[in-house]
Amino acid sequence: MDNQKEQEQKAERANTANAEKSKAKKQGNIQGAEKKKQNRPNKQKMTQTEKAPINVWKIAFILLAGLVIGSGIFLGTRIFSLREPSYETPTITERQGEPVLTINTQKEKVNQLIDFYLSDFQKDSDIKYSFYLENQALLNGEFKVLGMPVNFYLYFEPYVMENGNVQLKAKSLSIGTLGLPIKDVMNMVKKNYKLPDWVEVDAKEQTVLIRLDQFRMQNGMYLKADRINLVDDSISFSLYLPDDSQKESAE
Repeated sequence: MDNQKEQEQKAERANTANAEKSKAKKQGNIQGAEKKKQNRPNKQKMTQTEKAPINVWKIAFILLAGLVIGSGIFLGTRIFSLREPSYETPTITERQGEPVLTINTQKEKVNQLIDFYLSDFQKDSDIKYSFYLENQALLNGEFKVLGMPVNFYLYFEPYVMENGNVQLKAKSLSIGTLGLPIKDVMNMVKKNYKLPDWVEVDAKEQTVLIRLDQFRMQNGMYLKADRINLVDDSISFSLYLPDDSQKESAE
């Protein structure tokens, strides 16, 4: 009997100990859960605090990109908008009689004459350009995009016309990494560059007409193109004397 009571008491004590352990375990779990809940808002605050600078930079980048694109569109419109010419097309002067002199020359000599003429013609101009002959005729100049100078080379093929004038037909354009159409660059040249009165730019047809029939030397003499072969370096012009009325007006 005594042994049975002792076993029952041991069993009761064991059950009580297990119950206390179970209760302590539950309390520990509850406290751990409460700590996790307390830590979660802190992590969210930290995350929000870390993300704030990223959002500010993103907004600043979008504003900067919008400003650059808007400025580019505005400048492009100003540069490439076509201004209609107000001059009337001059009457073509007919060549009469025989030339007094035929000039056979090469590209190097013609380039010297062009450089001399343009240096004097552009001395009071803010925008400079050059024109010279290689295997093609080249117009070299620059314009600004977003304040930065952009250099370009416009390549032409020359053709002698029946009336002795010279037509330059644009063939290609070199302008760095920019992909601008030839027509837009020729519009810019026509609008902003100082050109002689006897040079006509047709951006739509991508041609430049050199009106030798409108060009006069100081003594009234004038030229007519006979042959321009840049590959074989063979160029020929005819020199004409003015008639009496033209000579008097030139004097």
